[in-house]
Amino acid sequence: MKKFLAIAALAVCAGGAAQAGTIERACLSSERASGNRALCGCIQHVADLTLDRRDQRLAAKFFRDPHQAQVVRQSDRRSDETFWQKYKRFGTTAETYCS
Repeated sequence: MKKFLAIAALAVCAGGAAQAGTIERACLSSERASGNRALCGCIQHVADLTLDRRDQRLAAKFFRDPHQAQVVRQSDRRSDETFWQKYKRFGTTAETYCS
């Protein structure tokens, strides 16, 4: 029974590692993170707590094209303003939690 539980625990851990989130994948592929899996995983964890999937997809684009963040920040669209407020909270939380 103990052997079965150990194998099940390893399978769960391995499955989680193989299923990196949107933010984590973008972070790992960015030049700034230098493939730091622990940092990118932490940032993904904060994203899971603070951003929905749609917001995570938009935020992930900022890793590839940082200028896109400026475009969203300066947008007059109400939806972009709402997103930007959530994104700022995400950034502040990630900075505190992951440093």
